Amino acid sequence: MTNQTNHRYKVGELRPSQILFSFGVGAVVDLPNLSVMVMGLEDWSTHGALELNEQRLLAAVRWELGHQVKQLLSPPTPEDTTSFNPFSENAKVGIPVAPFPSWMVCPRCRLLAPLSSGLFKLKESPYRPDQTSYVHTNCPKGFKEPSAIPSRFLVSCEKGHLDDFPWLHFVHRKNPDCPGRLRFEEYGVSGSPTDIFVKCDLCEEQRALSDAFGEEGKKNMPKCRARHPHLRHFDDSCDEQMKTILLGASNSWFPMTLSALSIPTASNQLEQVVEQNWTMLGKATTVDILSGILQAFQATGLLQELSKYPTDKIWAVVEKKQAQPQGNGDDESAKDLKSPEWEAFSTADPTANTPDFQLRKVNPPSGYEKRFSQVVLVERLREVRALVGFTRIQSPGDFLDSGEVLTDYRVDLSRNKPKWVPASEVKGEGIFLQFKEETLQSWEQSKRSQDYARQAIEAHNAWCAIRSLDPKIVRFPGIRYILIHSFAHALMRQVAIECGYNAASLRERIYSKLPGEDTGPMAGVLIYTSAPDSEGTLGGLVSLGEPKTLGYHIDQALEQMKLCASDPLCAEHTPSTGPISLHWAACHACLFSPETSCERGNKYLDRTLLVPTVLSGDLAFFGEAV
Repeated sequence: MTNQTNHRYKVGELRPSQILFSFGVGAVVDLPNLSVMVMGLEDWSTHGALELNEQRLLAAVRWELGHQVKQLLSPPTPEDTTSFNPFSENAKVGIPVAPFPSWMVCPRCRLLAPLSSGLFKLKESPYRPDQTSYVHTNCPKGFKEPSAIPSRFLVSCEKGHLDDFPWLHFVHRKNPDCPGRLRFEEYGVSGSPTDIFVKCDLCEEQRALSDAFGEEGKKNMPKCRARHPHLRHFDDSCDEQMKTILLGASNSWFPMTLSALSIPTASNQLEQVVEQNWTMLGKATTVDILSGILQAFQATGLLQELSKYPTDKIWAVVEKKQAQPQGNGDDESAKDLKSPEWEAFSTADPTANTPDFQLRKVNPPSGYEKRFSQVVLVERLREVRALVGFTRIQSPGDFLDSGEVLTDYRVDLSRNKPKWVPASEVKGEGIFLQFKEETLQSWEQSKRSQDYARQAIEAHNAWCAIRSLDPKIVRFPGIRYILIHSFAHALMRQVAIECGYNAASLRERIYSKLPGEDTGPMAGVLIYTSAPDSEGTLGGLVSLGEPKTLGYHIDQALEQMKLCASDPLCAEHTPSTGPISLHWAACHACLFSPETSCERGNKYLDRTLLVPTVLSGDLAFFGEAV
């Protein structure tokens, strides 16, 4: 990672997956001695980045961001070398960042000033990047120059703007032009805003930080300046009120990502191989160029699977694929990433297996043949994820519905329309369970289920009304989604005990559509795990998918759902209990999963739909089986 002020310095390291899910474009990275902002895509160098091949995902990204997007690129990484030279260009390959917030505090004299004042100087440490810091030159207290610390207060708004805390306006109120220096004083050890005061040396004005929070903050804080520091840009205007947040707050950055599984889309083996290597083969414009590409890559050990095919046959497939319309981002079907995956899983054709997608069909779980029509063991899978934007304050789960991204809340990754987006690929394994449609429809059509569905729709509409969201856009996913989602969480909690992976490394992918919907009906769930290395995972999850083993684990999962440690409070919870929410009988002690595991932010969960609880038993889909 580089610091982009006037010079480039390496200031730290991140894992590639963190660029998408923790510290992506627009996020604030809290380093040991620095706080930096990851800059927009215009500042990135694509040197050291690899192009990832996943045409379905690229089409979905084009639907969201425009047809000008040409590539999915991995974050740039420096080349592996035997010797480390911090002054080489290779050492400076990375993600561009800039210092943020720009206000620093001296821990000795408590001076609070911006970097633009010139009172703080960057002290580089080439061989120890984690020691790079800003120091307070000429500090009156102490012989050494103390390392300054970033101000831990920022302001943001729900439109995704982020800015430095308005210290001058906050302290001086009606006289922000006072030239006096500010001091950041803490009179207690708790770190509470009521114990923190900022005062001016010249006019002796002072103010407690507590005036910037809660109801007082609504009165005292100015309107948002509409700033995007990662783009070095201000929007025309913003009608939102500034909200004070803390540096490192979990709601300061939420990624908006799209993901797709690499499923076979070609009809024969040669077409499949060409599809898998399209990022390389698609650049050939003549048969001679294709021949040169094949020779160059096969000499390095790549594209060996094409060596058994004549070049003219390969060229015929490449030429045919190039002649196909590539889509310009206007095809609405491109955003539907799950329907083709559902088709692949429900068919489970072993002859269509590829090195990145290998399926094996087995019998339904023992004792649950009336609930599930089939189980598919996904012995190998590849998932590609792309970052398309981010939000602040409000999580994307609050207005994300089956790939529907509300652009009013999404912050752009670049000032101009991007020609590429950051992406990563992971490989792993999973278990796909398909619900029996006849049994599911019979359960949905019961009077008790229909009454529940009406109440759930009312709760969904009330939740949308509070957030000024249109229920026609943020659609209610249906009662079958709540059932499948709740079952997925219950099974993940049980499987994590046996499979050798921790709960945060398991993920769900839910397929749910009603019979009348486009490409419906769907009713299934993929529980999978993945890793960013070349081999993926080691089979610990797939081994649990055999009928007897899986039946046992479903038994155990449902048994745990009957009684929660928080009952009867958990069983009695409804969306209208307390603050409006979108879960029923679910909490951290029973159904909630880690943020990395759930695709809907622990919403639409209710264990009452699975098994009888201390409150109700007439809604349980698995009641008789249990």
